[in-house]
Amino acid sequence: MSKRISIDPITRLEGHGRIEIFLDDNGDVENVYFQVPELRGFEKFCEGHPVEELARITTRICGVCPEAHHMASAKAADAVYKVEIPPTAKKLRELLYSAFFVTDHATHFYILGGPDFIMGPDADPKVRNILGVIGKVGEEIGLRVINTRHECHRIIKMLGGRTVHPVCAIPGGISKALTEEEREEVEAIARRTVEFGKFSLDLFDDMVLGNKAYLAMIRSDAYSHRTHSIGTVDENNHVNFYDGQLRVVDTEGEELARFHPSEYLDHLAERVEPWTYLKFPYLKKVGWKGLVDGQDSGVYKATPLSRLNAADGMATPMAQEAYDKMFSTLGGKPVHATLATHWARLVEMMYAAERLLELATDPEITSTDIRAIPKATPSEGVGCVEAPRGTLIHHYTTDERGLVRKVNLIVGTTNNNAAICMSLKKAAQKVIRGGAQVSEGLLNLVEMAFRAYDPCLACATHSLPGDMPLVITIHDSSGQVVDTVSRD
Repeated sequence: MSKRISIDPITRLEGHGRIEIFLDDNGDVENVYFQVPELRGFEKFCEGHPVEELARITTRICGVCPEAHHMASAKAADAVYKVEIPPTAKKLRELLYSAFFVTDHATHFYILGGPDFIMGPDADPKVRNILGVIGKVGEEIGLRVINTRHECHRIIKMLGGRTVHPVCAIPGGISKALTEEEREEVEAIARRTVEFGKFSLDLFDDMVLGNKAYLAMIRSDAYSHRTHSIGTVDENNHVNFYDGQLRVVDTEGEELARFHPSEYLDHLAERVEPWTYLKFPYLKKVGWKGLVDGQDSGVYKATPLSRLNAADGMATPMAQEAYDKMFSTLGGKPVHATLATHWARLVEMMYAAERLLELATDPEITSTDIRAIPKATPSEGVGCVEAPRGTLIHHYTTDERGLVRKVNLIVGTTNNNAAICMSLKKAAQKVIRGGAQVSEGLLNLVEMAFRAYDPCLACATHSLPGDMPLVITIHDSSGQVVDTVSRD
């Protein structure tokens, strides 16, 4: 008779989810299910709104990465109206987005993922958190993390109008120009942010790479899956978060596809399973072969590590140096070590900081030419950015008045859903064996496979075709059941 182990709730993530582990009679892991019981119905209730409102509505999907939804939505609205935004508007959007990337990646490394390495995967949960991290690395470092996040949020508020849920991007451009005084402030923050990026890479080098046990864990088969990789690249095949083409490389690093985001339906498809509200995207031309990895599988990843696998390099010097070091240390490209995603995240944070400084010192950044008025009849458009968790696609169809008829969202965590399920099962099979006592520390080793993806379940959960099973039980004043009404 099989035994069931539940990790409910999963910790240090955004949203709600649980991991169900089933053991066979020998005490080995027979199967693992990653279940997401929550539902966010944004695709449905965006219908009927003017398309220009969606850049404000969709930010409410998530308070962790509203900037990603804001930018993808604004780009989709640009495409709906067939309008090309002015160069300064594009640079201002990317400036805000670069600041956001720094603060988001810093949040995951220091608060969500980092405690497993800095405190140890089997440390007491009471100290395996940001307070434990500060206690170990020192208050000064803790304050540096907080100040960097605060200053980047200052940039977001300066341009976006709010610290959370920005409102600046509009069809055809952006609503506010940057003054010279503001630019000087942004430049000063950017220079400190570059130093913070270097500091974080050095800290990882010291506390993680300097620990042979941690490096062995990163390289271990328990946390490895050979999947295809996807990410946005510029004309030089360098990583870009805001704009470019989507590039897919296979398990050996060879290019499978390179396409404009508007062509995503030619390359990506989605399927559903009855045990979760998360959908499973896969490579359409390869096909769905199930939750398996390898060259013949349609499963792909869209993580920070995947973006680095899919690219030929970074567009800034210090990030390129860190990129080279990572791949050299881990044996060359592509890297399939799930836990190396934490390292890739710091490489990306370095790039975002350098790009923030580049944009802050761009001569065009204070131009007041920040919007092109849309004139075309609205119809259909796709907007795409790289969210910290993976590729984010917004696809809108409107009527001739610009009222939304249909919305499709594929978010970073949805792209990674199949890979997350496989990573959880493999990690569980490696660490829970032979009927050994299942400790909290062992279960955290399983969660580490999940946590590397920095999942955002509030963003990712959608139901197809949009219904949610519902059971209502009615009790009388004495507690007796008088009626049960269900909707399947």
